[in-house]
Amino acid sequence: MPKKSDRRVGTLPAGLVPLLSQKELETYYGVSDWTVLQWIKAGMPVEPFGARGRRFDLAEVKDWMAEHGQQLAATA
Repeated sequence: MPKKSDRRVGTLPAGLVPLLSQKELETYYGVSDWTVLQWIKAGMPVEPFGARGRRFDLAEVKDWMAEHGQQLAATA
């Protein structure tokens, strides 16, 4: 019987994309937690996760960044 750690997920079915944690989003953009919190305050889309957690849909974040990126760069 294979161990749980041996399981590998290839590609997700069409239309399914994983949501990123805040740490993963910070790593993707190379920014600090403070910067991500400022983006959230500025209206970046967030998906609720669990009781107090949050996750981020990268496609939605990229769209939001395209609309607000220049404004955010000016304030950072």
